Amino acid sequence: MEKRVLNYRIIIEKEKYEDGSDVYVAYCPTLDISDYGPTIQEALDSIKDGIELALQCLADGGAEIPVDHLDEQVITSAKVKLPQNVKISFA
Repeated sequence: MEKRVLNYRIIIEKEKYEDGSDVYVAYCPTLDISDYGPTIQEALDSIKDGIELALQCLADGGAEIPVDHLDEQVITSAKVKLPQNVKISFA
């Protein structure tokens, strides 16, 4: 049996627990699911499990599987000047 592989975009952000310890939150925008872990690798491993579960649920329900077209996307960031009179919060 041939195994097919999909490649999904994952965004990982560092956050803080209430006790001040770090947690990494992984988010897959295409499937609108997220998970977390105490390290980047654990968050990534956890979201991969979540993605596979989400895909299985969609397949079991006969739904279409959404896919990312990463080869057609450019993912980057942009540094911009902030107006002087604006208050910001660094989360």
